Amino acid sequence: MKRVMLTVAYDGTNYHGWQLQSNVPTIESVLNEKLSGLLKEEIKVIGASRTDTGVHALGNIAVFDTTARMPADKISYALNQRLPADIRIQSSCEVAQDFHPRHQTSKKTYEYKILNSAFPIPVYRLYTHFTYVPLDVAKMQKAAAHLVGEHDFKSFCSVNTTVETTVRTIYELTVEKSQDIITIRVTGSGFLYNMVRIIAGTLIEAGRGSLHPDAMPDILNACDRAKAGPTAPACGLTLVKYEFFV
Repeated sequence: MKRVMLTVAYDGTNYHGWQLQSNVPTIESVLNEKLSGLLKEEIKVIGASRTDTGVHALGNIAVFDTTARMPADKISYALNQRLPADIRIQSSCEVAQDFHPRHQTSKKTYEYKILNSAFPIPVYRLYTHFTYVPLDVAKMQKAAAHLVGEHDFKSFCSVNTTVETTVRTIYELTVEKSQDIITIRVTGSGFLYNMVRIIAGTLIEAGRGSLHPDAMPDILNACDRAKAGPTAPACGLTLVKYEFFV
């Protein structure tokens, strides 16, 4: 028996998120099906991040156990021959039998992209959130700076989130614009349910002038979801990468 780690990239448009659900396609269900067919045994992957419906990934992580003799580093090539075009394995390797992606000390990076122009551009519609209201990137960056560090992010997660603690650490949070695309890039120790999309929605409010950038500390201290901005649409969000600490 060996444990194999996959780095998985996918376009989440046609999937109901990562996690298994009955009667709807998910990234996890496709991986289980295609791996089981490839390796001739029942495979159940364990994902690092359970991304939501419509969210994309360049580097989500999954592990699974197998008795198959196929070398771990060759599984990526063989599996990609079976996967649909909107899911691709970027690498596969053997890891320790007790390696669990959600139990390792790690940091992960997300990007949220906004198309800020007078009119939508069809080729961006699945991968950006469109808004025609001009956004002030400097105000968005000023607001973002207040969120860097260790804070209680209860105001920035879904009201139905059930976790032991809502304290998280953000290592870096930047807002940059290139032509008409604004990119919010955030790296942290972990994220609460809808946390990145709520941060994005709140920074958009700051950019459009509906929220003063210096209001962010009060929003954090309130620990009240109603104080933060709206949850930005899923299509603009991409899980960029995981980094594990040895």
